Amino acid sequence: MFADRLNDVRLVMEENEIDALLLSVGADLPYFTGYEAMPLERLTMLVLPREGQAKLIVPGLEAPRVQEHPDIFTLRPWKESEDPIAILVEELGAATSVAVGDTTWTRFTIELLNQLPNLKLSRANMITSPIRSIKSSEEIKRLQKAASAVDRIASRLQNGEIQLIGKSENQVSNELGRQILEEGHHRVNFAIVAAGENAASPHHEAGGRIIEKNEVVLCDFGGTWIGEDGVGYCSDITRCIWTGTPPEEFLDLYDVLQRAQREQVDACLSGTPAEEIDRIGRKIISQEGYGEYFIHRTGHGIGVEAHEDPYIVEGNKIPVTSGNVFSVEPGIYVPGKWGARLEDIVAVTNQEPHSLNTADHDLAVLS
Repeated sequence: MFADRLNDVRLVMEENEIDALLLSVGADLPYFTGYEAMPLERLTMLVLPREGQAKLIVPGLEAPRVQEHPDIFTLRPWKESEDPIAILVEELGAATSVAVGDTTWTRFTIELLNQLPNLKLSRANMITSPIRSIKSSEEIKRLQKAASAVDRIASRLQNGEIQLIGKSENQVSNELGRQILEEGHHRVNFAIVAAGENAASPHHEAGGRIIEKNEVVLCDFGGTWIGEDGVGYCSDITRCIWTGTPPEEFLDLYDVLQRAQREQVDACLSGTPAEEIDRIGRKIISQEGYGEYFIHRTGHGIGVEAHEDPYIVEGNKIPVTSGNVFSVEPGIYVPGKWGARLEDIVAVTNQEPHSLNTADHDLAVLS
């Protein structure tokens, strides 16, 4: 698997005359090697030449964490008394054009340029992202496994099995996180719980506010499920619950939101420009008078990162294609009053769109 992925990278490097690819901390490294580096001040760097063996430069104290793949890379641990940038320069050899991972610490890039001032740098993301954005059938199976796990949690929320009224947002968020891990994920990426007026803030940070009767509770949560190969795949779902009896005004808002999301999911067909999917839902929401309250893009890709390409947003004219997996999550947020969002992860296929999330899309009403 890793060898095939690196071969795909080398083909793109050849097309773009890139001599070497440098990947440090971030999602690219585990995707292509199975090793997830800790975000430390000590340099970790995969050096992938266009031709020849890749080398993984790691701090000596981190070397025991690396699952070695001699057919993929050789390991170069460095001692505390060594200069890792000098080692990197040596590994680059005569390379003049280098693509650097987006999440490489700036200090390392600057130190590299101090030693090789004529080096031509470009973004590795331009090479790696198109590869990562097309998921294999095995990757989609892993994303489905993660999605099904959070579906079960969402269903428990909707059925009233997770107490809301009388609990703080923090308490509910912690419970969601506990269940994410209990369901098999290896880490919690986020667990947004926003009650009442807080639901008007799309990325609200759960706090001590107590959830009361007769208000909306927006829950957006997900984690990372790591496979035996060291590569993790993410989940992400949003559902809304009303505690008590919802007013007609909110029911109307949610009906518009649900209709927009359904139309957007149906539009996730191979060949459809990403921005067109965004426009479809935005048009419905705007026609019903809520346009100014839909304040973010429709969706983001998901895979080894919770947010990655492709992005479903106005201006992205690139057509979605079979193997793309992304969120469809329109929202309506009325400041100081309430908000709602409905989110599924959708896989584009050669036929109909496949929604990885199947938890009930209706507004859950708990008396």
